[in-house]
Amino acid sequence: MGYSSRKQDLGYRQYVIVAIVVLVALTYVLRLFYLQVVDSTYKDSADSNAFLKQTIYPSRGLIYDRDGRLVVSNKPVYDVMVILREMVNFDTLQFCSLLDISREEFDERIALIKDKKKNPGYSRYTPQVFMSQLSPQDYARIQETLFRFPGVSTQQRVMREYQYENAALALGSIGEVTRNQLEADNYYRRGDYRGQSGIEMKYEELLRGTKGYEILLRDVHGNIKGKYLDGELDKLPVSGSDLTISLDIELQKYAEELMSGKMGSIVAIEPSTGEILTLVSAPSYKPSLLVGRERSANYAKLLKDRHKPLFDRPLMAMYPPGSTFKTVQALVMQQEGIITKNTAFPCYKGYIYGGNHKLGCHAHSSPLDLAQSIQHSCNAYYCYGLRDFLDGSTKKFKSTGDAYDVWFNDVTSFGFNKKLGVDCPNEKGGSIPSRKFYDRYYGAGRWHSSTIISISIGQGEILCTPIQIANLAATIANKGYYYIPHILKGVQGGEIDEKYRTKHKTNVDSKYFDVVQEGMLGAVQAGTARIGIIDSIQFCGKTGTAQNPHGKDHSIFMAFAPMDNPKIAIAVYIENGGFGATWAVPIASLIIEKYLKGYIPEKRKWLEDKMLNSNLIGE
Repeated sequence: MGYSSRKQDLGYRQYVIVAIVVLVALTYVLRLFYLQVVDSTYKDSADSNAFLKQTIYPSRGLIYDRDGRLVVSNKPVYDVMVILREMVNFDTLQFCSLLDISREEFDERIALIKDKKKNPGYSRYTPQVFMSQLSPQDYARIQETLFRFPGVSTQQRVMREYQYENAALALGSIGEVTRNQLEADNYYRRGDYRGQSGIEMKYEELLRGTKGYEILLRDVHGNIKGKYLDGELDKLPVSGSDLTISLDIELQKYAEELMSGKMGSIVAIEPSTGEILTLVSAPSYKPSLLVGRERSANYAKLLKDRHKPLFDRPLMAMYPPGSTFKTVQALVMQQEGIITKNTAFPCYKGYIYGGNHKLGCHAHSSPLDLAQSIQHSCNAYYCYGLRDFLDGSTKKFKSTGDAYDVWFNDVTSFGFNKKLGVDCPNEKGGSIPSRKFYDRYYGAGRWHSSTIISISIGQGEILCTPIQIANLAATIANKGYYYIPHILKGVQGGEIDEKYRTKHKTNVDSKYFDVVQEGMLGAVQAGTARIGIIDSIQFCGKTGTAQNPHGKDHSIFMAFAPMDNPKIAIAVYIENGGFGATWAVPIASLIIEKYLKGYIPEKRKWLEDKMLNSNLIGE
C-alpha cells in the first residue's frame, strides 16, 4: 500500500471517529432534552416530594327561568384521589371495606388509572381520580379514616341539583369527559365533568368557569405542612356565569303533566322575541336521574326504554305537518298570484285527479273561499291550488319544474328544509323535496301536480319538526317574519348572540297574512278546533292529522294567542292520537289559557282532568 493510500485511509478514519463522537454527544443532548423538557416524570417526582398542587374547581353557573326562579343549582360532591407512588404499606382490603367495593373493583380502577390510552395525563407521581362523586354523607363517613392510607386524599367538586324535576332534555346533563373531549380541550383532565347534552352542553364554556389551585408544602414523609409561600402562588377559581333561560318552568311543569301517558311534543314560543317558553318531549324523565354515581346505570335504563325518553322529539322527530301546512300553501299561492282571498274551489268530499283517483275530504259546505278553506280544513281547495300553481293554467311559468322552483323557494323561506339554528344540540332540518329530487325519481318533465298531489296538504315527502311548526305559528302571528327560536334569554355579564335578535323575513308580503289569520280564528270559533275555545281570549289555530304508516295517525295543532298582539305561539304533536281536535287542540288551548290567565276556570276543569289523566301508551 502506497503512502498516499495510507494517508487517505487515515483521513477517512478520522472522519468516522469525529462522526461517532458527534453522534454520541447528540444522543446525550437529545436524551437530556427529553428528560428535562419533554418527559415530566422526574420533575413530577421531584415536585411531588415537596409540593402537592391541588385543583380547586369553580362553582358551575346557576340556571334561572324567565321569571327568576332558580331551576338548576349546585351541591358538593367529593372525589377520592390517589398518588400511586405513595401507596406503600397499603392495606388494600381495609381500604376496599371503607369504600364498600370489592378487591376486584379496586384492581379494575387502578388498571384504568394506569391505562394511558384512557387516561392520557397519567403519572404515578400526581393525584389521580380513584372514585368520584361521593355524597357529603359518604365523605363524612370516610374522612376521619383516610389518614391511615398513604397516597389517598379527597377533592371537592360540585354537581347539579334540580329545584324542578322538569325540562330534562332541554336543560341537558353533565357527565365525565370522554377521551375525544379530553383531546379536544386542554381545560379538562381525566375525571372532569362537562355538559353532555342540552343547554349544559351548548353553553358549557359560559357555565364551567375557570379552575383555581393551591400549592401545599409536604415534609419528607409526605405529610401536608401548610401552604407554600403562604399561598402567594395560589390561584382562586372563577365561578361560571349564571344563565337566565327563556323557559317558564311552571308552564313547562304543567305542559309535562298534560303530556303524561302520551308520546309527542309541545313547543311554545314568544313570537315577538323567538324565546322558547316550553319545550316538552314526552315521555320524559327526571333530570336528577343523570346526576351522581348512578348516572351510568340510569342512562342505560333510559336508553333501553321502548318509549325512547332520551329522544328529543321537539327538535329531532320529523313528521308530516298535515293540514297545518295548508296555511303555508295559502300564503305562497297568494304571493305568486295563483289565488286571492276571494278565490273559491268546489269540494265533492275530495279532489278527483288522474281520471279515477281521489284525495278524500270530510263533509263541509262547498264551494269555500280561502278563509273558509282554512277554517274547515278543505283538502280539495289546496289540491286545486297546487294544480293551478304547477301545471301552468295561469300561464305564469314556463314549466311545472320552473313553477315548483318558485314554490320551493317561497316555502323554505319559512324556515323549512333546514335547521332553524336553535341553541340546543341535535336539531334536525326536516325535508321539503327539491325539483331535482322529483326529476331523479320520476324523470325530468315527467311529473306534474297530480303526481305529487299529497304535498298540497302537508303529506307525501314533506317532513317537519315540531319546533318548525311552532315557528310557523309564530311567523303567521308576526305576519311574515320570525326570530330563530332560542332558549337562552340572558347571561351574567354578557349578551345573547345577535343572531337571535335578527328578523328572518319570508318571501310573502305581510298583507297576505290577514286572511290566513281570519281562517285560523274561524277554525277555533266555529271550525275544526272549536273544542279549544277560551272565554275572553281570541286565538287563531289550525288542526292537522298526519298520516302514520306505522299505526294510528298523529294529532297535530298549531296556534297563537291572543289574535292581536300575540304573546304565545304553540305546536302540539300527539303521536298516534288521531284527529288534531281530539288531543292536540285541548292540550294547546289549556297551555295558552294557563299562560295568559294563570289558571284554568272551573268550567274547563273537565277538559283539563281528561288531558291530565288519559293514557294513550299504556305502561
